[in-house]
Amino acid sequence: MARNTKADVVVVGLGWAGSLIAAQLSHGGMRVVAIDRGPRIDPQTDTPLTVDPDELRWSSRKELLAKPRDNTLTMRNTLDQIAVPQRELGILELGGGAGGQGFHWAGMAWRFTPWDFQVRTETIKRYGMPRAEDGELQLQDWGLTYDDLEPDYDGWERIAGIAGKAGNLRGKVTNEGNPFEAPRSRDYPTPKLKTLRMMEIFNKATSELGLNPFTIPAANVSEAYANPLGAHLAPCTYCGFCQYHGCGNYSKSTPQTCVFPYLQKEPNFKVISKACVTRVNKAADGRTATGVTYINESGKEIEQPGDIVCLTASQMDNVRLLLVSGIGKPYDPLSSEGVVGRNFSYQTVSGADLWFEGDKINPFIGAGGLGSQIDNYNGDNFDHSSLDFIGGAGILTLSRGGAPIAKTNNLPPGTPRWGSGFKKAYSKYYQNHGVLFNQGTSMPTKHGYIDLDPTYTDRFGIPLPRLTYTYSRNDRAMAKFTKERAVEIGHQMGASHVAPFDFAQKPFTTAIGASNHTIGGAVMGADRSTSAVNSYLQAWDCPNTFVIGASAFPNNAGYNPTGTVGALALRAARAILEKYVRHPGELIED
Repeated sequence: MARNTKADVVVVGLGWAGSLIAAQLSHGGMRVVAIDRGPRIDPQTDTPLTVDPDELRWSSRKELLAKPRDNTLTMRNTLDQIAVPQRELGILELGGGAGGQGFHWAGMAWRFTPWDFQVRTETIKRYGMPRAEDGELQLQDWGLTYDDLEPDYDGWERIAGIAGKAGNLRGKVTNEGNPFEAPRSRDYPTPKLKTLRMMEIFNKATSELGLNPFTIPAANVSEAYANPLGAHLAPCTYCGFCQYHGCGNYSKSTPQTCVFPYLQKEPNFKVISKACVTRVNKAADGRTATGVTYINESGKEIEQPGDIVCLTASQMDNVRLLLVSGIGKPYDPLSSEGVVGRNFSYQTVSGADLWFEGDKINPFIGAGGLGSQIDNYNGDNFDHSSLDFIGGAGILTLSRGGAPIAKTNNLPPGTPRWGSGFKKAYSKYYQNHGVLFNQGTSMPTKHGYIDLDPTYTDRFGIPLPRLTYTYSRNDRAMAKFTKERAVEIGHQMGASHVAPFDFAQKPFTTAIGASNHTIGGAVMGADRSTSAVNSYLQAWDCPNTFVIGASAFPNNAGYNPTGTVGALALRAARAILEKYVRHPGELIED
């Protein structure tokens, strides 16, 4: 086997987490080698302004996404079923190139609430032990608090240039943003985006209902911006071609736009693209990583030695690499013992499609993360004492952009799928369709986990990850409750047709992408018996290995995970530079 020159740090995966880790550590003087499965992608050459609005290529055929053959997992709902491989993109909409999902993401840029980080403690405190231990849920705290992570949320938002307006600035509610958000040390780096027509209707109706609408913080910058790494972003033009697309206008915050320009100039950094890491190598002591093994685009197996290994791949790939490499004890769903694979959770989604008469929504104007939301029914912002669930959802309406092909699926129930009836409905309702989307919490269960499939392997002969999961009773009840709230709001908005939907009322399947926010499997915590990594994302059983990404979340919030992934990456990088490098070994909270 060929062997490369040893690095100080090996980074596996160059999306948001990997690029941030690489930038911080290389800037700190460490020699960093990043390995990514995909090719290098650049907005200027791959998705310039003349190419980026190609809806058929990017949104319909999803050419920027990794193909299912490269990311297949097997899936079952219950322990007594036989898992079978996924053949659709479904819930795994991973990036096909370096930059990962951060290149084609839409751009909602959230912080989680203090409650999200301490679900178990806060549930017991407010509702009693039986609500936390109902026989199905497996709640646990993160091992850190919102206050611990606030400086790193701020750091990520500065790098990404997030557009928004503070709702709680240093403890003072501003009445301009989200009144339910936790205190922020600073306002967003760029102003909030414009308010479009669907947002106006939603804002008016929810305000009349006594709710608190606000503009969603977005990684679609509202004005020209230079970030702390020296990258320059241009103001969003509201073209609407964001999700599944690149951004040739350099208005969407991506690793390519915000971090890669810095990395390309950094002499301590090197990237190896089109290479698949197959395992983390360990020393004879079994507790020390010595680097990784990868297979390059020619099919050659190569060793990349390193003093520190940072797993910053996708959520599922992080877990799979730990299992394949024998780092951490695999989770056993019968005994609830073991840590790797534990607490897979998803995003519990419901809502309602709306159609209006005689309005002009102008859906072709929009941005990926643009919309209005209420958090009155999110997390623990409302009293659950008389309800049979914990958690909730942000209820939002999107002004994302009315892609013409996609909009053929957004017609009122009963509309013909072809012919003159279809044409008439499409010409009318293209302008007059909107959606209320409930992005809900997802609580981990004892039987929701990831292990290695005993039968199926990938093209390299490595076992596929096997997912065992279905929606919990708790999450189904939460989705039903928030769906009913969405219907109330839809009628208050004056919609002539309100068609509710609820993904959680059917058995979970990887084939239907209600969301691509997969969570957990290498969860963080203060207790090594229930977590794979500590609060710095350092593996308990292999102290020179750090596992960074949504794989670390013990539960999912009613928000997109990207901002929290970015903040955790910056926190882990700082811990490596300020703590681990000075005193190698297990990091302990001060």
